[in-house]
Amino acid sequence: MSRVVLERFPAGSPRGSWPAEEYAAQRTREGVPAEVVMDLASDAFLVVVRQREARPGR
Repeated sequence: MSRVVLERFPAGSPRGSWPAEEYAAQRTREGVPAEVVMDLASDAFLVVVRQREARPGR
């Protein structure tokens, strides 16, 4: 599986991960199963959607 990043939120925000969680919740209400992950390298919360990778011959 791969992930597609929908949005990035800085981890240093005064509200922490809340903006990312709110964004992910809104996408989920719209039918897009979004989740929040932490990207340590960029010090950001990422809202991502998992996608299945296409297999050859299917």
